[in-house]
Amino acid sequence: MASIEQTITNIVSAPTWDQRVARVRQIPALHGTDDQPTIYAEVARRLYVPHLAPDFAYVPVEDFYELTYFEDAYAKAVEATASFTKVSAADLKTAILADPIVLLPLRVITGLLKSEFAGATRLVAETLGLDALSASKVDSIERSGTATSEEQAEVAALTLDEIMQGRLFGNPPGELKSKQEKPDTANGWETVRNCAARGMPYSIFLHQRHYGGAFRQVLDATSTLRGGLIEDAVEALFSEHDVLFIRTGAHNQAEIEARFGVTVRPAPDFVVYDESDNLRAMLECKGANDGGTARDKALRFKRLRDESMRLGGIPLIGVLGGLGWTRVNDTLGPVVRDCDGRVFSVSNVADMLTVAPFTSLA
Repeated sequence: MASIEQTITNIVSAPTWDQRVARVRQIPALHGTDDQPTIYAEVARRLYVPHLAPDFAYVPVEDFYELTYFEDAYAKAVEATASFTKVSAADLKTAILADPIVLLPLRVITGLLKSEFAGATRLVAETLGLDALSASKVDSIERSGTATSEEQAEVAALTLDEIMQGRLFGNPPGELKSKQEKPDTANGWETVRNCAARGMPYSIFLHQRHYGGAFRQVLDATSTLRGGLIEDAVEALFSEHDVLFIRTGAHNQAEIEARFGVTVRPAPDFVVYDESDNLRAMLECKGANDGGTARDKALRFKRLRDESMRLGGIPLIGVLGGLGWTRVNDTLGPVVRDCDGRVFSVSNVADMLTVAPFTSLA
C-alpha cells in the first residue's frame, strides 16, 4: 500500500487535470479513513491554496459610496443649514424638502445605518400618529434624491432633531454608551459645527476607522455584488466557449428539479447540460474570507456530493474565492474530497475547460 507522501506526490505530479481527478478518487481505496483527511488537506495546501486570491484587499466600485458623491451631498447640507447653524426640526424639514439628498450626510452624522435610522423614525412617528420611513425609502432618498412628502420630511427632521438633542434613545443601560458619544456629536450640533469649521485631527479620523472598520459598511452593503463575482466569472467563461448552462436562483429551482432531477435545495449555482438536455455537471461557487465561514460553507459540498452520487456520479465542481479557504483541514480539504479534485478559483477558472466533461462540451 502506498504511503501518505507517495499518494500526495502522485496526485501533485499528475500531468493533466483528468489524471489528477482520477488519482484523487483513488484515495479511499488506498488509505484508511484516519489518513484520508491528512491527504486531502495536504493536496489542497499544495495544489489549490496558491490560486486563492486575496480579495479582502479590494472593495467594489459603486458611485453612491465614492467621495465625490458624498462631498456633493455634504456641500448641499452645509449650504441648506448655513454651516449647521440652522438645525431646528423646522429647518431640517425645509432642507430635506428642498433637496432630499441632504439626508445622506445628516443621517451619517448620527452614526446610524439606513436601517437603524428607519427604525428610529418609527419611534418618532408612533408618538405623532405619522408613518415612519422604511429602510428602502431612506435608501432611495439618499441614493437617488427621491422626493419626499411633507410628512416624510417632517418625520426625518424630527428624528434627526431628537437624536442630536439626545432625547430619542435615553440613557444607555449597563456598560453601554450612546452612539452620539463620538468626537463630532458629543455635544450635539455644537461639536458638529466645530468639526465642520476647524476639521478633525488625523488621530481622531484614524480612531473612527479603527472603531468602525475601514470599508466595513461598503463591504456589507455590497455583499450581494461581491458574492456574484465568482459566478460572473464562471458565466463569462461558459458563454465565451458555448457551454450549455443554467445559472440558478430562487426563480428557477422548480425548473432545475423538473428538467434535470436535481432535488437538493437550493440547487447548485450552475447546472451544465449537453445538446440532448442531459445533465453533465453541477457547479457551486463559494467565497469566504475567514476560516469559520469557509468551514460552514464546506458542508454544502457534502450535500451536493450526495446529490451527484444519487444522480449517477454527475461531476461536482467547486469554484472558490477568498483566503478563508486556506484553512485546509476542515475547509478546502473536504471540498477537494467532495469534488474529486475539481476545484478552481477565479484566477485559474479557465483550466476547468480542460477537465471532463467540459472537454467534450466547450
